[in-house]
Amino acid sequence: MADAALRLQGLFEQLLGAPLPVRIRAWDGSQAGPPGAPTLVVRHRRALRRLLFKPGELGLARAWVAGDLDVEGDLYSALDLLAGLIWERGEDARTLTAALRDPEVRAAVRGLVRLAGPPLPPAPPREEVRRVRGHLHTRRSDRRAISHHYDVGNDFYELVLGPSMVYSCAYWTAPESEGGTLEDAQRDKLELVSRKLGLSPGQRLLDVGCGWGSMAIHAAREHGVSVVGVTLSQEQAAYARKRVADEGLTDRVEIRVQDYRDVADGPYDAISSIGMAEHVGAERYLEYAGDLYHLLKPGGRLLNHQIARRPQQDESAYSVDEFIDAYVFPDGELAPIGTTVTQLERAGFEVRDVESIREHYALTLRRWVANLEAGWDRAVQLTGPGRARVWRLYMAASALSFERNRIGVNQVLAVKTPDRGDSGMPLRARTWN
Repeated sequence: MADAALRLQGLFEQLLGAPLPVRIRAWDGSQAGPPGAPTLVVRHRRALRRLLFKPGELGLARAWVAGDLDVEGDLYSALDLLAGLIWERGEDARTLTAALRDPEVRAAVRGLVRLAGPPLPPAPPREEVRRVRGHLHTRRSDRRAISHHYDVGNDFYELVLGPSMVYSCAYWTAPESEGGTLEDAQRDKLELVSRKLGLSPGQRLLDVGCGWGSMAIHAAREHGVSVVGVTLSQEQAAYARKRVADEGLTDRVEIRVQDYRDVADGPYDAISSIGMAEHVGAERYLEYAGDLYHLLKPGGRLLNHQIARRPQQDESAYSVDEFIDAYVFPDGELAPIGTTVTQLERAGFEVRDVESIREHYALTLRRWVANLEAGWDRAVQLTGPGRARVWRLYMAASALSFERNRIGVNQVLAVKTPDRGDSGMPLRARTWN
C-alpha cells in the first residue's frame, strides 16, 4: 500500500507540533493533507536524508536545489504557509536538543530515519559554495563571493532582469495596471538616484558596484557627468564596456574591474552605491564608509541604497541566512538601518535623508520571478536546473520577506559637509536639485 505521504504528514506534524498547512505527494504517488492547498512534492526519499543530516533550512535548501523537493501550485502561497513553521521558529541548537528529549519527537525522528532509507549523507548539490578557510571580506574572499553570484552568465541575467539590466530595487511610480513596466521603474530609480545626488554636467561620479553599467550610462547620458564604475565581476565589466561603447559614451564612462578600496583617483563630486554595501560585512562597514568619505570632495554626496534587516534584541545573536549564504550571496550580511546610519555618521558624513522603498522591492522581485518562470527552459539551458531553482526560490522568498516587513531597503543620502556647515542641500526635504 502506498502510504508514504500520510506517514510523512504525521511525522512532520509530530516534529513541528502543528498541523501541516500544505499537501504532500510522496515518491510512491501517495498524497495527504488539506485539499486545494499547495502541494509539497517529495520526489525522492533522499530529501529526507538531507533533512536528517542537516535539519532546518540548509537541509531543505539542498533538497530543493537537487530537485528532491518541489512545490506544485502557487510557490508564494506555499512559502508563506510554511514560513511560520520552519523559517520563523527561531530555533537554535539548544531548543532542538531540548525538543529531542520529548519521546514523541524522538519517535518521529526514528520514523523519518526508517522512511529515509540507507543512512548515508547525500553530497551537497554542486551549486553550494565550497568554503575556503580564512578571514571574511578580504579582497580575495570578496572576489570569490562576487564571482559566485555575478559570473553566472550575462545571458541569464538578461532573461531575469530584462532590458534595463539593473539588479536592484526598482522605483514604481506607476504599477503595471496603470501602464508601468519593470523597465520604466528601473529608469525612474536611476533618475531618482541622479536627482538625489544633484548630478550636473562636468561633475565626476563614482559608481561603486556598477553592475552591468546601467547607472553609469544613465548618469552620463542624461546628466552629462563623467563616470567611473567599479566591479569585481569580469563578466559584468565586459558587458558594461560594450554597452558604454554602443551608447557612444566611452569618452565619459570608464568601467574598471577594481575593488572600491583600491580607488585612488578622487575627489569625486558624487558616489552611488546601489545594492553593493550588503557585501561589505559588519566588520568592514566603517572602513567602507570612511573610504567613500575620503573619495568625495567637500560638499560631495553619497547615495547608499541598501537592504536592511529588522534589529534584534540581542544583536550578537544575529546569524546569516543559511540558504542565502550557501547558494546566493556568500558572506553577505544585512544590518538594521539604524546601524548603517550610525556607521556613515561615524565616518564623518552628515545623513540628510532616509527613504524606505521596501514595497518597491517586493514588486521588483515578483517581476524577476515572472521573467524567470516565463523563460524557464532557457534559464535551465544557460545555468543548469540547480542554479535556476536557487534563483526561483531565493527571489520568491525574498519578495515575501519584503512584503511581510521581515527585511527592508533604504536609500540613504549623506553629504561630506564642510566644516563651515554649508551642505549644499535644498531647504525643503525631497526637493532634489
